[in-house]
Amino acid sequence: METDTKWLDRQYNPLLSIADATALFSDWTARSEMARIDNECHVDLAYGPSRGQKMDLFSPADDGKPVFVFIHGGYWRGSDKAAHSFLAPPLVAQGAVVALLNYDLCPSVSIETICEQITAAVIWIYKNIHRYGGNRSRIVLGGHSAGAHLAAMLLLQDWKEHGAALPDDLITRALCISGLFDLHPLRLAPFLRDDIRLDAPSAHKLSPANFSPRPGRRVATAVGALESSAFHQQTALLQTRWGSEAIASVDSIPGRNHFDVLNDLAQPGTLLHQRACELLFG
Repeated sequence: METDTKWLDRQYNPLLSIADATALFSDWTARSEMARIDNECHVDLAYGPSRGQKMDLFSPADDGKPVFVFIHGGYWRGSDKAAHSFLAPPLVAQGAVVALLNYDLCPSVSIETICEQITAAVIWIYKNIHRYGGNRSRIVLGGHSAGAHLAAMLLLQDWKEHGAALPDDLITRALCISGLFDLHPLRLAPFLRDDIRLDAPSAHKLSPANFSPRPGRRVATAVGALESSAFHQQTALLQTRWGSEAIASVDSIPGRNHFDVLNDLAQPGTLLHQRACELLFG
């Protein structure tokens, strides 16, 4: 078991293998600060009662635009929307509203509670995004790492359970980057297990690969080519379980690791940026 847990840490903790991660995060912070200065941005809009239930909205000049809802990673226990504002301007320039979500973090809350919070955030967006130039009938999810897990969980939702007036197709499209879709290995990883506190039943319940997406869902997936085999296997598993009808594309992004793969999302002309635009405008 000791050897197995060491393997899990090596496979699932990218900070062990990426030497320049601190410099990359500093660059994201600087770029994100400029994004909030240079663009119309509504900061810390509350979508629920707790401290973590906040979002930032970047709006284009015109109304009726598709909405890209980005959910950050950080293994459900870290990171912040403020570090990801740099993702918004290129998509706003294409004609999208961009919402960046925060949520409460483990171990203060459970992953199941975080799923409930993200569900509440999307319902808030559906009901209110017209005030910020967005079209509630054209909401696309984006998520990175743990955020990709949360996006996939949303595609399993029966929205009628949350309100009879909500449409069945409230969310049909998502871009899942470097996602985690089977949580069973993570409950044993030493660097993470004490914070996320999963047992076998909860890991099963919270693993989107164990369930079928609702009809008509379309998901683009991507993994950095330099990421560990475990991250590639996680995405391959989702494709196997959900099928090619739901998984629209599976891309390995050349030269990118678990973190800097997000730079491609913010760079027009790259495949990952193109995938986001296809979901938003295609």
